Amino acid sequence: MRYAALMKEKGNGADRRAAAGLCADCVHARRVESVRGSSFILCELSLSDPHFPKYPRLPVLACDGYKKSC
Repeated sequence: MRYAALMKEKGNGADRRAAAGLCADCVHARRVESVRGSSFILCELSLSDPHFPKYPRLPVLACDGYKKSC
């Protein structure tokens, strides 16, 4: 199975930032890849605080738990 000609398979850092928003460089975000190759952003704050969604709708533009990673 192949992607359409306009579909990008891999993106650079700027593309990821635009697609994920704040989650792209948050210490609480972890990228999870499925067996089929799909990738998702898991918010690890959701494990201890139900206020945060486990898989937030992207791009995240505002978040109370955001902490920039180094």
